[in-house]
Amino acid sequence: MIPGSFVFHRPALAESIMAGLAGEGLIDYSGGLFLAAPRRTGKSTFLRQDLMPACEQRGWEVVYVDLWTNRHIDPGLLIERAIMAKLQAYAPRIKKLLSAAGVHSVSLHRTLTWDLSQPALPDDATLTEALQALHEASGRLVVLFVDEAQHALSSELGMNTMFALKAARDALTLGVEQPGLRLVFTGSSRDKLAQLVLSRDQPFFGNTVTPFPLLSDDFVEAFTHHVNAKLAPGNTFQVADVAQAFERMGHRPELLWEVIKRVALELGQASDLGKLLQQGAEAVQADYLAIFQSDFDQLPGIQQAILFVLARASAEKRPFTPFTRDTLKEIQARAGRRTQPAPSTIQRGLESLREKGLVWRSGRGVYALEDSGMGEWLLSGDR
Repeated sequence: MIPGSFVFHRPALAESIMAGLAGEGLIDYSGGLFLAAPRRTGKSTFLRQDLMPACEQRGWEVVYVDLWTNRHIDPGLLIERAIMAKLQAYAPRIKKLLSAAGVHSVSLHRTLTWDLSQPALPDDATLTEALQALHEASGRLVVLFVDEAQHALSSELGMNTMFALKAARDALTLGVEQPGLRLVFTGSSRDKLAQLVLSRDQPFFGNTVTPFPLLSDDFVEAFTHHVNAKLAPGNTFQVADVAQAFERMGHRPELLWEVIKRVALELGQASDLGKLLQQGAEAVQADYLAIFQSDFDQLPGIQQAILFVLARASAEKRPFTPFTRDTLKEIQARAGRRTQPAPSTIQRGLESLREKGLVWRSGRGVYALEDSGMGEWLLSGDR
């Protein structure tokens, strides 16, 4: 991890996104914001350190859930629990609202129950009702952040929750004087996140996936100054050398910190630091890519071919249709087989790749690479 003593804030980016969520910016995110960026490039850190605090300062009610934190719990339940936890904080105020309406007991979405005297609301309350209650109780615009949202697509409950959130968005924004809800979804894979918006049978069809702006020169300069302040004068890093290493690391702050730590152990002279930095970057990158190489080398030829064809489809931004004639021919050619593989062979290969954590499948049978970095490596020719 980047040392806790170093915090790089991005207030201008936070303000720009908030303007879009409020419907005040050039780009309107009132229908939902879908941010995609590779893992470990600072997306979640930006949400927690900049965007969510800025939303709270603006007077918005923030609800945050990371679907990556506990993969043993269904994503749909994680989202529900995050909303219910916020509702519980407003229990006294909601009780007053319900009492004023003549209601004496409430059970919201199975996980939140208040007994005011004797029963009242049905057990099948919806997420729309829960979010409406939160909006009214807080008196604020509710902004729901779902980090690593693509995991919701892997279960039936998760998909149903996505549709429920779409219904809640419509109910709390369409035809109302003051909107009550904004949705922000983030993901480490553009291909996965896009499954929420690409086809007519998906909950947020018509929205687009926005690439998350990667950290760049201003981060590198601030980080270099932070590191140099802890080094002996005259034996410090050059910003240009750090920038080159950061680019090699795929703009991943944690990997850059690994490089810096390696170089710090070398006790090189000032004239050597640039060279040591590049050598360290090459070593860290080699360690990172070696994992892909090891996973790939252990696969049977047909599974290697499936991965490559899937990666190429992603790079060309076209759907991966594993059982069509053209795809079967492409896999056959890549595997060097004399005969075309049967669809059942491809199906078994995909299931095996899923079990190995290399391929992801949505609840509706759409496939993508689990780690987009592997696709870049496969197509780079460095194997």
